[in-house]
Amino acid sequence: MIAEHTLLQITQRFEFLEAQMAEGTGDIAVLAKEYSDLKPVVDQVRAYQTVVADIAEARAMLDDPDMAELAQEELPALEAALPELEHALQLALLPKDAADARPAMLEIRPGTGGDEAALFAGDLLRMYQRYAETMGWTFDLIEQQATELGGIKEVTAHIKGDNVFARLKYESGVHRVQRVPTTESGGRVHTSAATVAVLPEAEDVDIQIDPGDIRIDTMRASGAGGQHVNTTDSAVRITHLPTGLVVTSSEKSQHRNREIAMQVLKTRLYDLERDRVDSERSADRKAQVGSGDRSERIRTYNFPQGRMTDHRINLTLYKLDAVMAGDLADIVDALTAADQAEKLAAMNG
Repeated sequence: MIAEHTLLQITQRFEFLEAQMAEGTGDIAVLAKEYSDLKPVVDQVRAYQTVVADIAEARAMLDDPDMAELAQEELPALEAALPELEHALQLALLPKDAADARPAMLEIRPGTGGDEAALFAGDLLRMYQRYAETMGWTFDLIEQQATELGGIKEVTAHIKGDNVFARLKYESGVHRVQRVPTTESGGRVHTSAATVAVLPEAEDVDIQIDPGDIRIDTMRASGAGGQHVNTTDSAVRITHLPTGLVVTSSEKSQHRNREIAMQVLKTRLYDLERDRVDSERSADRKAQVGSGDRSERIRTYNFPQGRMTDHRINLTLYKLDAVMAGDLADIVDALTAADQAEKLAAMNG
């Protein structure tokens, strides 16, 4: 049962914001942001309260001989609707991750498996590019190092759109592939892996970097196989001395490279800070679906059987071709639901 005083506080806050905006007082942008965040919650509160009130009214009508028959007709449907509304309201009341609505940085690196791992990393990159297309997001490659065979040594992409981090945050971890490599003449199934990291983009207010804490080097950019992609020393490498983080960007403009590299560095530092805060808040964080533990094997892509298995929630789909073509909606929805269920259990426990 949800405490009535909690619902009252939420609706009163919403009505206060509504009044402030109507009067044009206060910082309208800040008020509008809180108002839009609260509106779906208040809609759920009001839907729930309406049914609770209707049930109370129908039960009272049972004592009225003239109204009892009507009440007996209405009550079963109202009482059946209440648990679903209560569940929806509990979901709406779950604490929101402030980063959910943000753009994200996607990083993919091959793991064990040599050339095959690099080729699989390239397949994952295309999978996320296609998923971004279906979501109407913007997908920009920031840094990409290719191998001679067309695989990926390392790639960083910037993804912008609605709720990017919310939809992609469960992708962080080790992705394992089982298939016959194109480089294998004997037809044996190999197992290799790639690591995916999804980081919410940092905003300027999140991270302030002391200029004395970084070293900036310029260098000549190179492409696959080491050939120079341009002839100017435009690539930028930034080293964050306190943490040892190193970020590079190899666009043609040195000025643009500096901007990109600083943004990636801020995002990685912001991610480190989020990890620190989350670890302090939850001792059993690694047990959570959305933990983002990047050393954890989260998913297996088995090509001979056309099967994708997400090990965190024991989800198996026999539509690997569709998944590799960017059809990730079922996986993302299932992971989101599992994470919400864990948080609900913790809230009600």
